[in-house]
Amino acid sequence: MTDCGADYSAGIAYVEGDYVPVGEAKVSLLDWGFLRSDANQDTVSVWQGRFFRLEDHLDRFLRNIAKLRMTCPLDRNGIREVLFECVRRTGFREAYVQFLMTRGRPPIGSRDPRLAENKFFVFCIPYVWIATPEQQEKGLHLVVSPYRRLPPESVDPTIKHYHWLDFEMSLFEALDQGADSTVLLDQKSNVAEGPGFNIFLVRGGRLLTPAGGVLDGMTRTTVFELCAETNLAVEEADIALAELAAADEVFLSSTAGGIIPIRRLDARDVGDGAPGPVTLRLRELYWQKREAGWHGTPVSYDRDG
Repeated sequence: MTDCGADYSAGIAYVEGDYVPVGEAKVSLLDWGFLRSDANQDTVSVWQGRFFRLEDHLDRFLRNIAKLRMTCPLDRNGIREVLFECVRRTGFREAYVQFLMTRGRPPIGSRDPRLAENKFFVFCIPYVWIATPEQQEKGLHLVVSPYRRLPPESVDPTIKHYHWLDFEMSLFEALDQGADSTVLLDQKSNVAEGPGFNIFLVRGGRLLTPAGGVLDGMTRTTVFELCAETNLAVEEADIALAELAAADEVFLSSTAGGIIPIRRLDARDVGDGAPGPVTLRLRELYWQKREAGWHGTPVSYDRDG
């Protein structure tokens, strides 16, 4: 669907109060979101015409911009309306919708962040998968990065920030080795997270996931709920690399794909080198429930709806 002749087939953005084709969206070169990575975002997915966990995403976004001492020009209802309008204008039934705040900039010559006019943006593009269909079926190959995740004492990991250089350099290392992605350790050599995902391991029918220093991912939270429904034990804990390497199963959780199995870690197979039964059960249940409307908020694609 398009409005006023605009072509939103590749996606749409909301910038400075206007809706524009995503390829035309611009952020000022002087915005501290660009110059200093001083920004916060949240990404919510749409599947079969329904936002997933929309109110949870709004809660986290508002919580995090408060931590960063940012003020959004829109209230919660205003943000929600823009998100719906972006999806409605594109007509996407499956979409990847990111809403974000940047610091903006203070008057030229000032370095006082309190004087900055904070900026709100949204973009909506077709749904993004962290892995191809073939990779999802056979499982991903991860390598452990030589880089360490940013310490939580420096940057709060529960804020969805754009400090991604540790992730990006780790991805170069992984891809150069022929792997699909990477997982980083924290400063204490415990397993942390990967670029855009949380990680879980299965050992003896019990699930473990890193306790701290990671994003409080929405799909991670969803896994906890699925475990409760299926009487699977799940625990947040410090996880040494040796525990990850010895796991029966490993999988990642992400808005960009849900639950995806890991078949190989560095040069060793995980388990028998194929997606395991616990992973497959949770993955199937995740998509079944999503397609049934679980945690879903319908989008009205009718302009008058």
